[in-house]
Amino acid sequence: MDVSLQTIALWVVPVVFAITLHEAAHGYIAKAFGDRTAEMQGRITLNPFKHIDPIGTILVPGVLILAAKYLGGPHFVFGWAKPVPVNFSNLRDPKRDMLWVAAAGPAANFAMAVVWALLLRAVMPGGVWESSHLLSVAKIGVSVNLVLMALNLLPVPPLDGGRIAVSLLPMHVAHAYARIEPYGLFVIVGLLALGLLDNVMGPLLQFGEWALQALVGL
Repeated sequence: MDVSLQTIALWVVPVVFAITLHEAAHGYIAKAFGDRTAEMQGRITLNPFKHIDPIGTILVPGVLILAAKYLGGPHFVFGWAKPVPVNFSNLRDPKRDMLWVAAAGPAANFAMAVVWALLLRAVMPGGVWESSHLLSVAKIGVSVNLVLMALNLLPVPPLDGGRIAVSLLPMHVAHAYARIEPYGLFVIVGLLALGLLDNVMGPLLQFGEWALQALVGL
């Protein structure tokens, strides 16, 4: 893994935007459907510092980066942002509206992937703003947002895909499925440690790439 300062600098802007807009989108849609919890806590904002989780956004990725560079540790970076607070009981139709609140984050990531892809077309060789530096940043922007979209769409509570599944399942099944939530992070970490996460995310990534190709032509 290349963890030079130059590489980290290229990743900062796409990752910060991807995390910030993902979380803000949850809060915005929750407000639209009747829950103002995120708004009252100042979480419907583009200020990235409002969404940083000291452990998930800084400590865990930092330790993994240092381990990869100095100790030959695992060659992956894993982390998370501070979840936007949503009181689902405040939604006008909690079970139905949960789907739209959950889907807002991955939808925001796909929208950002489209924007980065458009920039990629503009800055690639022969483009109107040809720039090798911006080309690298745009490629990272597309990749980061498609990966975050695919990861969050996995049907494992508390990921967005898990909440979408709970919203769509019959009530008695949904209640049983929602009980997985306290163990969801362990499931994801386990898949990651076993090298299976890429395989599980593969179909979602392929769909995202196909949709991006259809819209932007890359």
